[in-house]
Amino acid sequence: MKLLAASSSLDIRLVTVILLVMGLSTPGQAEITSLDSGNIDDILNNAGVALVNFYADWCRFSQMLHPIFEEASNIVREQFPDTKQVVFARVDCDQHADIAQRYRITKYPTLKLFRNGMMMKREYRGQRSVTAIADFIRQQQVDPVKELHSVEEVNTLDRSKRNIIGFFETKDSDNYHTYEKVANILRDDCTFSAAFGAVSASERFSGDNVIYKPMGESISDMVYLGSLTNFDLAYAWAQDKCVPLVREITFENGEELTEEGLPFLILFHLKEDTESLEKFQQEVTRQLISEKGSINFLHADCDKFRHPLLHIQKTPTDCPVIAIDSFRHMYVYPNFQDISIPGKLRQFVLDLHSGKLHREFHHGPDPTDSTPGQDEVEGEVASSPPESSFQKLAPSETRYTILRRDRDEL
Repeated sequence: MKLLAASSSLDIRLVTVILLVMGLSTPGQAEITSLDSGNIDDILNNAGVALVNFYADWCRFSQMLHPIFEEASNIVREQFPDTKQVVFARVDCDQHADIAQRYRITKYPTLKLFRNGMMMKREYRGQRSVTAIADFIRQQQVDPVKELHSVEEVNTLDRSKRNIIGFFETKDSDNYHTYEKVANILRDDCTFSAAFGAVSASERFSGDNVIYKPMGESISDMVYLGSLTNFDLAYAWAQDKCVPLVREITFENGEELTEEGLPFLILFHLKEDTESLEKFQQEVTRQLISEKGSINFLHADCDKFRHPLLHIQKTPTDCPVIAIDSFRHMYVYPNFQDISIPGKLRQFVLDLHSGKLHREFHHGPDPTDSTPGQDEVEGEVASSPPESSFQKLAPSETRYTILRRDRDEL
């Protein structure tokens, strides 16, 4: 009997070991939440941080990532057991094409980071390993707000960066919780600091206060005047300060900018040509501020981006050059010096939205008004149309990014 009992016990332990190795036993089972149209908003909105794997079963790279993603989830869950603090989730893009379209998924697998339901601009592009993914999530849990222990520390902040500073009576307040939420979302775009209690008293003469210190020593501080408990207002204000209207496109961020899904209005300029950049920034602010959200305003180094310039038959010697990239075609602004003409640059962008640039790309310039019966033959313009203000170019899938070789394209 003792021999039988010992044998049975040994068998049970052996089966348990085999199950653990195979990943089939309950203690090591990964908690990956499958998202669909019915649960995605509720789950993501209630998650402090969510890492979502957008995959396709037919994609071998997606298949390779599954066990890595699951093991990373297991490791992170041990450190952060609260299921609402960190969520690992996945979306089968073949089964839920509507979700893939909603988040502009163009390659598999794609790992997107969400905070309180808001998708972050920067997707995960690190190493596809258990350790790297787990470390990435741990980094997202680091408090983005640096506490200041004296007012003098404000004067030592790095003014080469965009700084937002909050002065609060206490950490345990709705005002600070809103500020902290904003800081978490914009942690990659601004440096956030905060002072509390007696340290912040001199800056709280009219209550809790938040200020923005722009880059550079000579620019005055800007004060937030909205409600500190209104997240939407606070986030909109901070985003406007942290994310410049005209951003630089590089090989490092080109894919991220492309994935925002907005066409580009780009100034190509020589690195040392700061005058043209300042002029472009001024005119974008003056003429196109209302178009923010419908097009991305960018500037690029002519020498680094020779390839996109070739698409518009230009070289660095032609810079500064302005162009719109709709991701189907590129359209060249006729003359950089004309951007100071009131409404000229704005009309160029409006012609994109109206379809005029695309129409003229394929069919030549729209016919100009003429006297009825004059120079017309059966309703068509008899004379040769003037030369287009932009050049016809072959479509380009990508001009600004170095595609990853470890992903499948849709």
